[in-house]
Order: sequence, then C-alpha cells, then structure tokens
Amino acid sequence: MEYPGNLFVVAAPSGAGKSSLVKALMELDKRVAPSVSHTTRAPRGQEVHGREYYFVSQETFDQMVAQDAFLEWAHVHGNRYGTSKAAIEQRMAQGSDVVLEIDFQGAIQVKRIFPNAVLVFILPPSWEELRSRLERRNEDSAETIELRLQNAAQEMEHAKAFDFVIINELFERALFDLKAIVHAQRLRYVAQRISRADTFSALRIH
Repeated sequence: MEYPGNLFVVAAPSGAGKSSLVKALMELDKRVAPSVSHTTRAPRGQEVHGREYYFVSQETFDQMVAQDAFLEWAHVHGNRYGTSKAAIEQRMAQGSDVVLEIDFQGAIQVKRIFPNAVLVFILPPSWEELRSRLERRNEDSAETIELRLQNAAQEMEHAKAFDFVIINELFERALFDLKAIVHAQRLRYVAQRISRADTFSALRIH
C-alpha cells in the first residue's frame, strides 16, 4: 500500500553516530518523526519511557510477539527490540516521514513487509575511529566495547543489502547526505502524486 509519508530505516554498528545523525535530522526537518521501539533492556541515563523507547518486561514482549504486533523484532546485545506495525502505518498515513533506528536484522525484515522502505546504513570512517567513539561515550566496560566491535564486523558485512550508505567521517557532511536522501524520496513520482494531488489533477495527469 502507498502512503503519503515515507519510511526511512537507519542502521549502523554501535558508535557510528546513527542516533546523533537521526536526532539532528529531526531537529532540522519537522516532517520527519521518530518511531519509538519497544525494548526489554533497562533505561540508560536520561532516557524516558515512551520517548526514546517503550521499556517493557520479557513477558509483555512475548505477548506482543504472539499477537504479531511487531513490524520487526530482534535480539541485540542480549536484549530484544521491536517496532509496532500499527504506529508506523498510522504516522505514514498522516503524511509523516517516519525514521526507524534499528539493527541490520530488523532493517531487512522491515523491507520485506514495506518494500518501499528506504534503507540507510551508516559506516564509521575507520576501526580506530569506531573504537575511539565507543570509548568516549563512557557507557560501557572494556569487555562490552570489545563485544560491540566484534558485532560491528558482522553488521557491516550486511551494508550491501541497504539502498544507501553514508560514511560518517565529518558529521556535517554525513547529515547533509542523510537530508539529501530524505528530500530525494519526497520527489519520487509516487510520493509527489499523493502529496501534490491537487497539482496533478489541475494538470490533468492521471
């Protein structure tokens, strides 16, 4: 089904700058709305239930899986994350561009259900820079950082399954690239046909 809004799926290895890029995009472009995922992990820092994530128990997550309520869900770093189908469809139907921040497994699942979803993978410029960013966050132990780097090697092998790849070397350039992808999707014939239906009608384009 075609919606007036677009679905952008952004994935990256931990530390590549995915969350910072998506946050900056939404600050610049009010037509882009976040999708709030459900997770079984505990909140970090200043995270608030219903803003960054819906924090739920293992039992609640199991119930939602059984009810087929998720567009996708996956195990990531020992926890589970899932995206509600109904919430995504409602936002796109209202004309919002929805952005999902999920892992590569989830991104590929989303593409199967929403073939028009736009998949974007964020890469770090080097292994050294990725390690440096993870260490600067001061969130994880040395063992966890090593695990994240091991996972990153596996995750980056799947970048070829994505529609677009952005190398986050300079943040401003990476943000420009992400904005360009979003804008280009809004100019596709199908998107324009829906969002500017009055113009097409006036020009007798059917």
